[in-house]
Amino acid sequence: MNICPKCGLPKIACTCETIAKGEQHIRVRTVKRKFGKLTTLIEGIDKKSVNIKETAKKLKHEFVCGGTVKGDTIELQGNHKDGAKEKLIKLGFSASMIEIA
Repeated sequence: MNICPKCGLPKIACTCETIAKGEQHIRVRTVKRKFGKLTTLIEGIDKKSVNIKETAKKLKHEFVCGGTVKGDTIELQGNHKDGAKEKLIKLGFSASMIEIA
């Protein structure tokens, strides 16, 4: 049986990832890049508790755009600031911890 190293519960009953998602402070903002292109930055997702690459993949699929992960920041091509909070909540993050700048 697989046991979670953080809480000691079986993997089936483990809620560490859900709890970790609720404890993060996520900031969503847009920046203007080369040639006036807008890029949406999602910062503050903890790489240790959440698979940030999988989260980025799901967001890119939802917004139908390109993007990348640099450090603990997800970069999405285009201005997706308006829908980002809704999509992050859909992925299991707490609404009170998401800040739109």
